[in-house]
Amino acid sequence: MLVYAPAALLFLVFCVSVLRERRKFSNAVVLGLAVLCALAGLLYRLVDSGSVSAPVVVWSLLGLGAVAVLVLTCFLFLNGVRMLRKEGRSPSNLLSLLAALAILAVVALLAIAAALRTPVLIGVATAAGGLAVYFSFLFLCFVCYAFLYGRLRVRRKADFVVVLGSGLVGGSTVPPLLASRLKRGQAVHARLSRRGGSPVLITSGGQGPDEDLPESHAMADHLVAEGFPEHLIEREDRSTNTEENLRFSKAIMEKAKPDYRCVVVTNNYHAFRAALTARRVRIRGQVVGSPTAAYFWPNATLREFTAILVDYRRSNAVMCGLIVLGGVAAWWVSLR
Repeated sequence: MLVYAPAALLFLVFCVSVLRERRKFSNAVVLGLAVLCALAGLLYRLVDSGSVSAPVVVWSLLGLGAVAVLVLTCFLFLNGVRMLRKEGRSPSNLLSLLAALAILAVVALLAIAAALRTPVLIGVATAAGGLAVYFSFLFLCFVCYAFLYGRLRVRRKADFVVVLGSGLVGGSTVPPLLASRLKRGQAVHARLSRRGGSPVLITSGGQGPDEDLPESHAMADHLVAEGFPEHLIEREDRSTNTEENLRFSKAIMEKAKPDYRCVVVTNNYHAFRAALTARRVRIRGQVVGSPTAAYFWPNATLREFTAILVDYRRSNAVMCGLIVLGGVAAWWVSLR
């Protein structure tokens, strides 16, 4: 059973870390490492047992992995085409399509390197394959922990519900994406009120260059039209991005109640990154997500993952550098 000790230790570290602070990307990575160690231990036990079924299991897993890559590539390609048709050709809408093309490029490079076996191709393929594995691992960690984070319950009462804004349609109309956030914000407010609280709902969002009024004002008008009491709404109308949403809302909450607790509401694909930002600006509260259209979720999730990679660019640059050095080492060895 010692082969499972690393997995058990990592899982214990994960549990302690989540109990102390659930808004950390390191939680996702530690959980991913625990699962990897558990799978490695399972395979080791299977191979070490000398069972005749061991090779069958190993090859079956490799086959399933290949099929999964093929299915994922097709799914991302089709989703990318649908995004272009529904949302337009802006760079942020191309991520699903670009991810599919990147997978095809790496697979093709590995196949060509295996066939030709030239030193340069071996080195490049080693580096590209290593980078693909690294980013795939981080992405799986991100998706799985974001899913788990979205299902962790808010443990305490809250004094404020903060709904993050997004762009308006036609300069003044709340779009379905933002309406979903407001609906979830109302539901959270109602649940907190049933627990005996009297939270204030903060609509957070400034005015963009193509908008006729601040997002927070349009959001407040939408809530009032839905029957929400206007006296329970506070407007934050200076922010231009998520970090400013949280910083300026924090100032409002601290002024009203220095020892506040809050719940921040956004869309489900954005919830975990918003939670990481909330931790960075020292918001006392958790983030919950509202439903998003199924076709929109894959591309939006890739966008959030890319933003997290940028947030942790130093550590990612170091890891990528080490992987590239591994490719150089493979090239050097193949020369001899």
